[in-house]
Amino acid sequence: MTAGKAKLLFATTNKGKLRELRALVGDSVEVVSLADLPPVPEPEEDGETFEANAVKKALEYARATGLPALADDSGLCVDALDGRPGVLSARYAPGDDKARYEKLLVELAGVPEAKRGASFRCALALVWPDGRTHVEEGRCEGRIGHEARGTHGFGYDPVFMFPDSGRSMAELTPEEKSAVSHRGAAFRKMKSRLLELGKGN
Repeated sequence: MTAGKAKLLFATTNKGKLRELRALVGDSVEVVSLADLPPVPEPEEDGETFEANAVKKALEYARATGLPALADDSGLCVDALDGRPGVLSARYAPGDDKARYEKLLVELAGVPEAKRGASFRCALALVWPDGRTHVEEGRCEGRIGHEARGTHGFGYDPVFMFPDSGRSMAELTPEEKSAVSHRGAAFRKMKSRLLELGKGN
């Protein structure tokens, strides 16, 4: 870690997310991850909304480390399932990502195209050790396809389709995904706040 530069803890172990954030803020702030610090107990994500989970994670990590902390919570909301899996997206089915999106395809079997609307949603919370909190949200609209397509991304990306292009989220390059994704949108909204950290604010 670099002496003299403002530090921001991004509460993740996901290298892809970490890379995206470091690219966004450049060298104005030193972004550290959970892997760079001594072990901290992982907060339980028991909130009923993405925002509640993101704020809880960021607050607990900020208080435990003494650093401003950034945390996100995101998931897939499907119209035909009344917003499920929502905050339970990562726990929708036991097993891996494939098990989860295959369960989704089974649940949506027979649902017509017009009713397969869905959105990826992300809440991004920046919390200081004194409890000050700022939240931004991002959203990405699409539809659930009938089969998995593509090899990029993770989670439900292979079954999340963009009707205009006919491609799934998993068929986009990382750069294309960042430009249209829910997380990319939330990051861009948060950018000015993150850059202020480098100015001591």
